[in-house]
Parts: sequence; structure tokens; C-alpha cells
Amino acid sequence: MDYFSLCLDALYLGGMSVVHMVFACRLTGKKLSPWSLAAYFSLLCVIQLAFTGLCPGCEAVSTGAGVLALYGVSRLALGNPSPVSWLAAVLAHYISQLCFGLVNSLEAVIFPQFVGTPLLYLLLLAALAAFFALCACCCAAALRLLAWTREGQTPHAGLLLFPGLFFFAAQLYILRTSYSAPSIRPLPAEIAQHTALLLLQGMGLAALLCTLYAYRHLCRGFQAQAALQSLAQAAQAQKVYIAEAQLRYERTAAFRHDVKNHLTVLDGLLGGGRVDEGRAYLKKLEGVSQSLSFPYQTGNPVVDVLLGEKLGLAGEIAAQVSLVLPKPCGIDDFDLCVIFANALDNAIAACSRAAGERSIRVSGERQGDFYMLSFENTCGGGPLPPAGTGLSNIRAVAEKYHGAVLTEKNQGRFSLHVLLNIS
Repeated sequence: MDYFSLCLDALYLGGMSVVHMVFACRLTGKKLSPWSLAAYFSLLCVIQLAFTGLCPGCEAVSTGAGVLALYGVSRLALGNPSPVSWLAAVLAHYISQLCFGLVNSLEAVIFPQFVGTPLLYLLLLAALAAFFALCACCCAAALRLLAWTREGQTPHAGLLLFPGLFFFAAQLYILRTSYSAPSIRPLPAEIAQHTALLLLQGMGLAALLCTLYAYRHLCRGFQAQAALQSLAQAAQAQKVYIAEAQLRYERTAAFRHDVKNHLTVLDGLLGGGRVDEGRAYLKKLEGVSQSLSFPYQTGNPVVDVLLGEKLGLAGEIAAQVSLVLPKPCGIDDFDLCVIFANALDNAIAACSRAAGERSIRVSGERQGDFYMLSFENTCGGGPLPPAGTGLSNIRAVAEKYHGAVLTEKNQGRFSLHVLLNIS
């Protein structure tokens, strides 16, 4: 191998390392560190040297080793989940192999007539630059289709793995069978073949982008379904509030209508010297007036109804509420319904599975422009259950108000803290 080929291979491996690592980091929202880039570049160099010397015709095996190397760096150095690491490795190598095949198709048609001339070296460098530019554009297009996900997360990433592997295997087969022994002076039939391969690989790139586009809209459909469930919960909570408010209004109107009669009876008892009976009658009136008020007073009627409705159904679970929402709160009643309804449902469900004393505590505290809601409840042993739709809806509301959600479990008690910006 001459020095020019050696330098060309070094440039190729270095550029590939940068493109692959930047793609993996941008896909998962991680920061690229120099030592992880150096580790991946070193692995690619070892793979190149090993397969060039020991197995010159094993391009598929060396490419598979490169996929494993990128997966290992993404999984161990960047700390990405396994499905996302596999997805990043397969997509990055497929895009690079596809771009390599497109450039090779042009090289097979154009370069043979410049063999033996100094211009060939410039053309090889230009082809390498075109390869990296095409790789960067294709990776940017793939990332743009996946950029809608939050915090670098790619839900249902396994849906892309098998289509990516199929495209990857087809591209490796094309590279292995069509570019293993290029002709110095290609015949017109060979030129037509390379032109057809160029079109075929262009269709492969379009198929990849269409697959990513369909994946994007599929995941958006899942998000829309979760949002509809959240709205349905909030609407149901509002219906409960309206029904409760109407009932209390009717009871209050009836009580006000009878106040004059109650005062007449009370005046008669006190005027006749029947003080004890008058006191008993006053206690009854006090009980009736208390039944017309909410059991929990937070300053927000929607939250008051939800607390009374949910904790009233808790049965033997001891409930403690120390919560006063600020006025103005700055949080929509629908969003408050989502937080309290899901948090209380989860707390009641956890308490029902716990043995011994069971309790729920709801509290709130203002911290400057933020308000911290805390839900604590007893729970059984074992690890925390996976986050369901309820907790996902709470996180969505917290993100809407530039807040955060924290869950923790300590000595048989589960805590959910929701921080909201109320400014």
C-alpha cells in the first residue's frame, strides 16, 4: 500500500468516526466527548487492520464489526439504552455504506479513463469529500425526521431496526458483488449496470427517508392518543366538578329557602325557655351547613371537588391535606385536574396493595415563582413500577409549565413531587 492510499484510508476512517459519533450523539441528545471519539476511531482502525490483513474479502464481517463497535461506544461511553444504540449504529453505517455505494457508482463510470494520470489523485480526494458531504446531508435529513422527540428519546425504536437491517444487508450485497473487481476500461454494458446501481441506491436512500417519515408520524399518533386520554381525564374531572357544584348549589338554595323557617322555630324554642332544645337545633343546623361545604379547602374549587371525590372513595385510607393554592395560580384548571386525578388514582391504587397502616398525604409549598406539589402514600415492597400513562400525563403538564417531576421510594413510602412555574 502506497502512502497516498494510507493517507486516504486514514482520512476515511477519521471522517467516518466523526460522522458516526456526531450522528449517535445528536440522535440521543448526548454530548460528544473527545475520548469517546478517540475510542471509536481506534476501534475502526483495529478492525480495518485486522480484516485487511487476515480476511481481505470479508467486507460484510468487517462492517458488522464496525456496527458492534459503534453500538458498544454508544451503549457504554454515552450511556444510551440498548434499542437506541442499535438503531444509531445500524442507521449510521447504512447511511455511510449507501453514500459510499453512490460515490462508487460514479467512480466506476468516470475514474477509469484517468488511471495513470496525476488528475486521478485529485479526483480521489474530491470523491472522498463528496462522500463525506453526502453522508452529512443524509444524516442531517435522518436526524431532522427524528428531531421532534423530546430529550433525545426515540419511542418504539425497535420498529426501525428490521427495515434498517434489510436496507443494510441489501447495500452490503451490492457493494460486495458489484465493486469487488472494477474494470479499468468499462464496457458500455458495465456503464449501464453502474448507472442502474446508482439509481437503485438512490431509491434505497429514498426508502430509508420514507421509512423514517412514516415512523415519525406513527409516533406522533401515539403521542396524540396519549394527549387525547389526558384531555378525556381532564374533561371527566370537570364534569364531576360541575355535577358536584350543581348539587351543592341546589342544597344551598334549599337551605337558604328554609332559613326563615329555621329561625322561626329557633326563636320559638328560645322564647319559650327551652334552651337545651334550642342548642340541639343549632347543632343540627351546623351539621347541615358543614355538609354544604367542601371537605378540603385549597383555594381552588376544582381541586376541592377532586380531593373530596377521590379521597372520599379511599375508604379506610387515612388522608391528610395541607395545601393552599396561590391566587392567581397561573395553572389551567384542566392541567390541575390531570395532575391531581392521576396522582390520587396512583396513590389509592398503591395503598390498596399495601399491608398494614395506609395513608395518603397531599401538600404544597411555594418556592419563588415555582410551586411544589407533593403526593406521598404508603406502598408495598419491590422496585418502582414502570411509568404508565398517568405519570406520563403528569410529566407532560410539568413540562408545559417549565417544571419537573421527581419520584422516589423510601422505607415503604412512595413520593411524587411536581414542580410547576406559576409566574
